[in-house]
Amino acid sequence: MTTQHRTYDRHGGCTPNPEDFPSAPQEVVSPPSLENLSCASPNLGQIKEPEPISYATVQEQRCVLSWFQGWSTTQRERFLQNLLEKAVPGKVCTLLDSLRTLQVKDHLPNIFECQLRLWNQWFQSWGEEERNSFLNMLEERDPELVAHFYRSVANTAGRD
Repeated sequence: MTTQHRTYDRHGGCTPNPEDFPSAPQEVVSPPSLENLSCASPNLGQIKEPEPISYATVQEQRCVLSWFQGWSTTQRERFLQNLLEKAVPGKVCTLLDSLRTLQVKDHLPNIFECQLRLWNQWFQSWGEEERNSFLNMLEERDPELVAHFYRSVANTAGRD
């Protein structure tokens, strides 16, 4: 049995003996560089963590979801068509879209049309993760509509 020797300072506190601490490993390993800690580092071969969604984007998404709750079935279907056009551009074309490109308007835009315009602007500024996040939130509100959206996207496979 070994006896540990401790020294005491002038206030009566114990001062540990260097032998009380484990020895340092013989092999020195340098800490990883910032590049190796980065999620975007190609050397790690890991999946990149999703970027956090900005506060402004979250507010935009909440706003659209709030509008969505107040829309009629017809308006929701039009919104779904708009979302489908964004998901598979060039594969879905409606008569209404064709008329819009001709600038045929016989009335002032209503609130729903203004909301769709804002939605279009916001959606274009969102990244892929933000768009996916929005779709997940929409699915929580209306799973049937989102299921219909996924079926519609699948039905466009093979179209030019």
